[in-house]
Amino acid sequence: WRSDGVLDFLGRADAQVKLRGFRIEPGEIEAVLLRHPGVAQAAVIAREDAAGEKRLVGYVVAAGAGAPEAASLRAHVARSVPDYMVPSAYVVLERLPLTPNGKLDRGALPAPEVGGLAPRRGPRTPQEEILCALFGEVLGVSGVGIADDFFELGGHSLLATRLISRIRASLDAEISIRSLFEAPTVEALASRLGEAAAARPALRAVERPCEIPLSYAQRRLWFLHRLEGESEGHKGATYTIPVAVRLEGARDVAALEAGLWDVMERHESLRTIFPEREGVAHQEILAASAVRARLVVSAVSEAGLAGALGRAAGEGFDLSAEPPLRAHLFELSERAHVLLLLLHHIAGDGWSLAPLLGDLAHCYAARRSGQAPGLAPLPVQYADYTLWQHEVLGQESDGESAIARQLGFWRGQLAGLPDAIDLPSDRARPAVASHRGEVVGLRLSGELHVALGELARAGGASLFMVLQAGLAALLTRLGAGSDIVIGSPIAGRTDHALDDLVGFFVNTLVLRTDTSGDPSLRALIGRVRAGNLLAYGHAELPFERLVEVLNPARSLSHHPLFQVMLAFQNNAAARFDVPGLATRFEPVATATAKFDLALSVSEERGTDGTPAGISGVIEYATDLFRRDTVEAIAGRLVRLLEAAAAHPDRAIGSLDILSGEERATILRGWNDTAHALSAATLPELFAAQVARRPDAIAVVFEDESLSYGALDRRANRLAHHLRALGVGPETVVGLCLARSLDMIVGLIGILKAGGAYLPLDPHYPQERLAFM
Repeated sequence: WRSDGVLDFLGRADAQVKLRGFRIEPGEIEAVLLRHPGVAQAAVIAREDAAGEKRLVGYVVAAGAGAPEAASLRAHVARSVPDYMVPSAYVVLERLPLTPNGKLDRGALPAPEVGGLAPRRGPRTPQEEILCALFGEVLGVSGVGIADDFFELGGHSLLATRLISRIRASLDAEISIRSLFEAPTVEALASRLGEAAAARPALRAVERPCEIPLSYAQRRLWFLHRLEGESEGHKGATYTIPVAVRLEGARDVAALEAGLWDVMERHESLRTIFPEREGVAHQEILAASAVRARLVVSAVSEAGLAGALGRAAGEGFDLSAEPPLRAHLFELSERAHVLLLLLHHIAGDGWSLAPLLGDLAHCYAARRSGQAPGLAPLPVQYADYTLWQHEVLGQESDGESAIARQLGFWRGQLAGLPDAIDLPSDRARPAVASHRGEVVGLRLSGELHVALGELARAGGASLFMVLQAGLAALLTRLGAGSDIVIGSPIAGRTDHALDDLVGFFVNTLVLRTDTSGDPSLRALIGRVRAGNLLAYGHAELPFERLVEVLNPARSLSHHPLFQVMLAFQNNAAARFDVPGLATRFEPVATATAKFDLALSVSEERGTDGTPAGISGVIEYATDLFRRDTVEAIAGRLVRLLEAAAAHPDRAIGSLDILSGEERATILRGWNDTAHALSAATLPELFAAQVARRPDAIAVVFEDESLSYGALDRRANRLAHHLRALGVGPETVVGLCLARSLDMIVGLIGILKAGGAYLPLDPHYPQERLAFM
């Protein structure tokens, strides 16, 4: 398994190999680079960067006049070796430096610049210069060149939204996520700026009307809150976001309460209630002086903590009169406490937890030291965003407005959508969903993480698109058909002024995937990419308005438009750092489910940034599923992705998704019908029954009947007559009688004589009877 044998195999277009148990040497990567049409010579070595981290660097001599692009070299190498063996930087040289005896002079090789090809292709225009700076700012890297790829530098859809917001503010241009996927380098994206529309109106603080309407997202949450009401078991807590932090150290309840007041004063959304007027709700922002959040303090044992957290999280909100934030402090000991914050979804989303906890930690630390927090005022509040959203989307009656154009797209995209997905549930769907739920874990290995990342790069897709394709393939394999509809949350913070604001900004996309024709996963990724890019270009239409316009068949038994959710968690990490306190997050079991199935996953990375696995949970509705069924679904998804990563061009219908136990059950368990059979013949078994119960009724026809004894006597007389006629083994006797007692006498008599009977229906045509 040296370079020639491995690389000959890897070079085949249909080659599939799983690299395990040996390492690819730099010389083998050099051989891969030499197959690139733009490379004449190549060398790969490991070098330490400024931070002391070892990185593989590729040094190449161009085969022609032009230097090959770093992105092209990365993609070329990634097709043949694992992700962690792809050089992280490339340097183009006029020639490789050699020692006097003709060997590579490693000491004479120049150090690469971070981010790609050296000498780096720097910006040539003011727009490229700004874009290079914005790439670096959003991604947290330096030295970005115009040939660097946003996604190869670590970008994903959430960071893409932030980048677009920065471009809007800095260059007054409106770039879509689809454009970024299609033109992911600074150079390519800069070329599209001339085609980009002028930026939308700026988000700024504005004068509020007497009654502030709800945002589109809030409108649906309000409707669901009223619909759910005081539902049995949850009391309207389905849309409560709980977060619990264990605090080890000295506590100060008064300072913590004061910190909560500071945070509620800073974020208007946390002191907003939603009263109604003539059936229409509006936002009413309470004065900071009128809101005094009370920290509910209670003692609890370590054993009773989980139950106490769950019970507190199960208490719903009265949104018409109660602020949407509640706080509990559970005392475990003098120096051990758990802080539980309950935030209603109408006032926050997953991204909101980072600013909420960060601000609370800052304010608590300040108040504990006897100082005012001194946080800078926020540029805008949620009410400003609500009014701006209505302005940006415009009126549906205006055919040129953003909301009218996007509604037109989604009407066509979702035409003929199935009412509900047909999942392999254990129980019939109830008429009214209880929203009770549980979760099971999901884990993809680091090796599979690497392989799926390579599939994404090869198809110009994101890792989310690969996971969506895998989930769609699995649902098809489980019997859900070929029209697979999956919901997915997408960041709605489309302006950088919203980054540090607590509020409900997330939107939901309805992603439709056609799995017909039994495609390979690679082909299915292509379909998903094409569909998602179109959806990303129309992602601002609020899901809530989409439901109203499409008006699907109304049902309290399932979520409208889709029943399966896939969420890729890449929000900013929430932290609660207070000097003198050791903190860590505690799990909170909410026992709720908004959808039939909801997959929530996130990437894990090593200290050097290498893929270390994908972990998450599957939340499921207990109305429909047992735990073992969902655990089996999770296992099948992992096996499908493993099989597809090893054989991406194999049809999804042929990928192995069964565990060894499931396969044994299907092939052997369900077919293991062997059991002991009596050696007696039918006449012998009949004679034994006659001996046991001769007077019992054996056969009834209309108003006549025969006992076992009488039936035996008549059958014996017929048997003796047939034997006299020569009937015995291997003799077939035709019995042409209508249904009657005589027919049963004839059947048993023929068998007693040793022959076989052939039933003949007197109503059959004569030709048929003659043939028989």
